Amino acid sequence: MRLHLLAAATALTLALAGCASSGGLHPDGTPTDPASLKAERSLAGFKLSPAAWPSTDWWAGLGDPQLDALISEALQDNPGLGVADARARAAQAEAGIADAARGPTVNAGASVSGARIPTTILPASAGGGHFMLAKYADVSFNWGLDLWGGKRAAWQAALGASRAAEVDARAARIELSGNVARAYAQLGYAFNEQDLAAGELQRANQSRELTRQRVAAGIDNQIQLKQSDAEVASAEQDTALAKRAVDAARSSLSVLLGKGPDRGLDIARPHLLQPTALAVPTNLPVDLLGHRADLVAARWRVEAASKDIKAAKTEFLPNISIGAMAGVITLGGGNPFTLPSRFYQLGPSISLPIFDGGKLRANLSGKDAQYDLAVAQYNQTLVGALNQVADELSALQSVQEQLTAQQRAQDAAQQAWQLALQRYQAGIGSYLEALVVRQQLLAANRGMAALQAQQVDLSVQLIQSLGGGFQPQAEAPTPSPSSHSSHS
Repeated sequence: MRLHLLAAATALTLALAGCASSGGLHPDGTPTDPASLKAERSLAGFKLSPAAWPSTDWWAGLGDPQLDALISEALQDNPGLGVADARARAAQAEAGIADAARGPTVNAGASVSGARIPTTILPASAGGGHFMLAKYADVSFNWGLDLWGGKRAAWQAALGASRAAEVDARAARIELSGNVARAYAQLGYAFNEQDLAAGELQRANQSRELTRQRVAAGIDNQIQLKQSDAEVASAEQDTALAKRAVDAARSSLSVLLGKGPDRGLDIARPHLLQPTALAVPTNLPVDLLGHRADLVAARWRVEAASKDIKAAKTEFLPNISIGAMAGVITLGGGNPFTLPSRFYQLGPSISLPIFDGGKLRANLSGKDAQYDLAVAQYNQTLVGALNQVADELSALQSVQEQLTAQQRAQDAAQQAWQLALQRYQAGIGSYLEALVVRQQLLAANRGMAALQAQQVDLSVQLIQSLGGGFQPQAEAPTPSPSSHSSHS
């Protein structure tokens, strides 16, 4: 007897020693602390304001009611938003499945079947050759106890992925509003370029006509006339390009609005948009976490990956489940709902993985890698977001300085044009000389228009970089450098 007990104890010890183990597996990723990203010197010199975060309807500050209506239309009709919404609903469904797996299951079934027993199987004396009727009904119950919190962790992981997908859907709307504003500003710039191209074509035609007259009078030669012809041809090309730019901007807006190309033709010429003032939110590196949708979604994915690791680790541990079944069964034409027809089964069960060929370790190693990937993507998004804000602030500051210088150039060209006209009207200078001065004015106007369009575009990009009006959510997790320590 003692020999049997010793053999059983030895076998149990060997089995437990050979159980699948998670030892030595852990993630390596460490989320970046936003406070460690230094930006004080890069942001020095900019106005600080706690209210500098964009509002949810930031486009209203650009001063064009038509733009307000177009963004509302795009947010309602753009088909791309349906993709993000569908992904969010799918993620919500996965979270629902994971939540349902935490509770017990109850199933019921019933069947009635009949069969003729051939005499080749049973002789007639034993029932062969007769039609047998079987009636069956049962109710079953099963509940896998979540002793180690693995099912809860799996549900939390699915819930985190669901929340990330919801944030992605909101991010898609924020991105769409910014793209509509930028395309609308580009349409306004294209119209402005079209006007300037038309003005240059008119000037080139007038200059060529005057040159032709001077050649006919023997004052100029064919070289000047051919140069004038080249200017006209170049101006005609610029006019065609400007028209194409208007059509392209209209087409872009039609796509963003989710409509056919004719919708863009109905958009009136935009007014000159007013860029937002330069301002930097206080405590930018840290607060940026909650104001950018991509960062919030990345934080949720890190949290979900962390819970996936916990769920994978519990699969190495013993699992206990409780099962029960009760029902009735009868053969022949009897009533199954009688006491002699009843049956039942009840009992707990325990399972422990001993050898699986490394499947559980491979699964946990994959979850660790997914966590490291989520952390790396979070870190990359955080670093990129902060540098993007700083770069766009610097670009806006540079454009403002360029606008100041360009304004002086434009004023000087305007004054030169007026003086040239006065000389021509006084009979001192020729109109051809005045047209040469006008060419400089048109070039200055074109430079000013390009800088103004760039300023508006950068302003919209800065708004997007600061979150585009995304509202912070207090329940969003904040990854910390020690967030993976519990997994090792």
